[in-house]
Amino acid sequence: MIQIWSRKTPLALVTLPFLVLIVSSVFYNKSSLRVFNPYKAPPLRRRPKTTYVEPNREPTSDRGVLDRFSRCNSTKEYSGRSTRFGGDGGGGESGRRDSGSEECDVTSGKWVLDNVTYPLYEESECPYMSDQLACHTHGRDDIRYQHWRWQPHRCDLQRWNTSEMWEKLRNKRLMFVGDSLNRGQWISMLCLLQSAAAKDKRSITPNAPLTIFRAEEYNATIEFLWVPLLVESNSDDPVNHRLAERIIRPDSIRTHALKWEQADILVFNTYLWWRETTVKLLWSDDEEGECEELDGMDAMELAMETWAHWVMTRLDPSKRVFFVTMSPTHQLSEDWKPESQGNCYGENEPIKSESHWGSGSELPAMRMVERVLGRLGPRVSAINITQLSEYRKDGHPSIYRKFWEPLSPEQLANPASFSDCIHWCLPGVSDVWNQLLFHLL
Repeated sequence: MIQIWSRKTPLALVTLPFLVLIVSSVFYNKSSLRVFNPYKAPPLRRRPKTTYVEPNREPTSDRGVLDRFSRCNSTKEYSGRSTRFGGDGGGGESGRRDSGSEECDVTSGKWVLDNVTYPLYEESECPYMSDQLACHTHGRDDIRYQHWRWQPHRCDLQRWNTSEMWEKLRNKRLMFVGDSLNRGQWISMLCLLQSAAAKDKRSITPNAPLTIFRAEEYNATIEFLWVPLLVESNSDDPVNHRLAERIIRPDSIRTHALKWEQADILVFNTYLWWRETTVKLLWSDDEEGECEELDGMDAMELAMETWAHWVMTRLDPSKRVFFVTMSPTHQLSEDWKPESQGNCYGENEPIKSESHWGSGSELPAMRMVERVLGRLGPRVSAINITQLSEYRKDGHPSIYRKFWEPLSPEQLANPASFSDCIHWCLPGVSDVWNQLLFHLL
């Protein structure tokens, strides 16, 4: 038997090759590098011990409403408090309804060019179209982005039927709750449905935190509530929310829930706003205005737990509740074209590779959402839009939208510098999200 090392061999010389091998294997894994970049990772620090607090409690004092004028009197490190709730919703992950849990996974498929049955409506014929999403109106001549149809591999996605959808909504309130991406899905729903609602029997409220489209003949409303971070925050003004310091109450959604708890069908989303570096936490029982600081994605988990606690303990089980998974961005063309330095500007074809996963979607966030929804069981259905939207680098407004702030000469000389690679042109990708909702209803 050959002895690999003798007692005379220094221990450091023996262990060093193994350490090098382990470290090398970790960094060589490309899928790991998408989540963890060793050159940008923050310095390791000792995590505080987790202590659990009950979310959504009645306030013991006049804590005041968070708004754009709210400030932290001081900031300290995160204390380890968490809002995690216990138990599951009577079924765990296996019992949860979602868009990929059936025998045919409607989220696994490809985009097919369809010049016959798509788009499902004309941009110019929708009176509720947003200038942020009306790409053809704002100069985009190549309108193939309107003609792509999502085709699952082993079945067909239920064909959109306006009359049938109105019957599903008769005598009900459908409310979208979230950020501008959810607002885009709400606008898509209005455009898909408005043609079958009599003009003299429909109305819409002015732009406000809660905007309501009402169709009298169906006794139905389709509503949008601006709540970009799920929990109460200083960004809850639908117009004035671009703030240098983002503050949330991680343990409370009471203010928002009073507006949504009477709806019959609820569609929630949150993701993009959490991608900023840090978020300030102002707990409900803190009367001194002392905030804690936490990484954005960790703060998102706190907010998700608080929202889940409300769904489980306060929301009528007869309500239909949906959660839309994260909407990808296409800010870096190197994701689909190695060594390039652009973004979605100039793109006019979907990504064909079904293994594609870009830097605009974060796997840890996706897994965290799965964990939280799993504990809610069948109480919440996931509308999994992420992978199918990942392919649509061509579906964003890019430069073809209204910009409310003047563009500088330097920006105009470099269109990619101001391209919107976050939102989605209409008609387009968001219509398929609503097809998934229709399919699940």
